[in-house]
Amino acid sequence: QVQLVESGGGLVQAGGSLRLSCVASGRTFSSYAMSWFRQAPGKEREFVAAISWSGGSTIYADAVKGRFTISRDNAKNTVYLHMNSLKPEDTAVYYCAAAKTRVVVTTTPNVGYWGQGTQVTVSS
Repeated sequence: QVQLVESGGGLVQAGGSLRLSCVASGRTFSSYAMSWFRQAPGKEREFVAAISWSGGSTIYADAVKGRFTISRDNAKNTVYLHMNSLKPEDTAVYYCAAAKTRVVVTTTPNVGYWGQGTQVTVSS
């Protein structure tokens, strides 16, 4: 079992920045890949970014490429999502997700564990 707790969401103006954090517990953190997803009101949950177990490989959705950066600190059991140049369309609940293995996950059916989510609201 893996428990995930996100933090760092909030209200920010367009063009601003936020850093989300997700602390994991329950299994050896370096034994699985991590991802971030988001869900806006009335829309399906969508992939945002993923990072390999070592941090050496990352993948981004086209909508956030060049603005968001995913990183992880295995010593702190934490994955981060640095969000820059935020837009109103980035408004959503952001979810931390853990894969069941070291294979990177970019689709919701393959997620092993979910965090509770943190709200990000970008005002225009």
